[in-house]
Amino acid sequence: MTTAAVIVAAGRGTRVGGPVPKQWRPLKGRVVLAWTLDAFRAAPAIGPIALVLHPDDMDLARGYAAHEDVRVVAGGSSRRESVLAGLRALQGEGVARVLIHDVARPLVSQGLIARICAALDHGPGAAPALPVTDALWLGEDGKVTGTRDRAGLFRAQTPQGFHYDAIMAAHLDHPGDAADDVEVARAAGLAVQIVEGDESNLKITTAGDFARAERLMEQTMDIRTGNGFDVHAFCEGDHVVLCGLAIPHDRALLGHSDADVGMHAVTDAIYGALAAGDIGRHFPPSDPQWKGAASEIFLRHAVRLARERGFSISNVDLTLMCEAPKIGPHAERMIAQMAGLMELAADRVSVKATTTERLGFTGRGEGIAALATVTLVAA
Repeated sequence: MTTAAVIVAAGRGTRVGGPVPKQWRPLKGRVVLAWTLDAFRAAPAIGPIALVLHPDDMDLARGYAAHEDVRVVAGGSSRRESVLAGLRALQGEGVARVLIHDVARPLVSQGLIARICAALDHGPGAAPALPVTDALWLGEDGKVTGTRDRAGLFRAQTPQGFHYDAIMAAHLDHPGDAADDVEVARAAGLAVQIVEGDESNLKITTAGDFARAERLMEQTMDIRTGNGFDVHAFCEGDHVVLCGLAIPHDRALLGHSDADVGMHAVTDAIYGALAAGDIGRHFPPSDPQWKGAASEIFLRHAVRLARERGFSISNVDLTLMCEAPKIGPHAERMIAQMAGLMELAADRVSVKATTTERLGFTGRGEGIAALATVTLVAA
């Protein structure tokens, strides 16, 4: 059963101030939208994602649209029209359920996403909220004019989840705009279950909220570092495979798979950061199905495992140790290949080479070694 997400990022966010809308403002070195999108891409239950941008922002969409699981679509003049555009972008993809989320909540947790998904097993709608605990006043002209009972009142959050066909029909029938998708759903007669929200799932609304969000990120950020080391000896052949590229050489590398020593080191570094063993644990060399296998299979598995556990890759640093072949002429292509496989920007991947001053087995030209370091950050 496919669960999709709609991330609404078409607003202008005028209350926050500044020269650009809040979803494009930096937060801990990345724009707000990038944090929000990564949270849903890291969620194991979430499949395709519709990212709804303002029509004026579509020129910024290229990097996001490059992801196979992201569909970028232009929004409408109201929030409801933008949500409807996102829902329509998911038509024909076999979506049974959908989570609708405001881009201005970049600290949404994996636990909250999972709770909403689980609640949809028991009804057509579910949304997170927190009970109101403060006293409520009525006011006018800066003075308190009355009080209101807080019993039964909740602070609504997103993502709000629904059975796809039901919320699509509800939006198509709704006569005007709405505060959120729960209002649309209830107007159509859909029951919406209240799910426990998160205090950290704040909505960035004013300039001060950026500082609050950064403080919360510092408190909860989980950073992992892993190292990977691999060695392969030379054997007869006419090329070596390094970082997914076939490099002409007078010998090949010996291994059960394609012996891509660089990709193996990076893969093991990711597994190491996750405390998930090494390639041999996941792809035993005793299993004949992996004989001659392309090492990108192993790397993609490690990247997917990191995502499933709620991590994104921050950066990769790979050093190849050999006398030959020369790595420099191929380094940029290696970076592009590795970055593409891991869905990273090229400036987050380093591939460099060194010799061992003719010392040891690499210095004697007997093989190639590789050392990799990878940093993972909780999404």
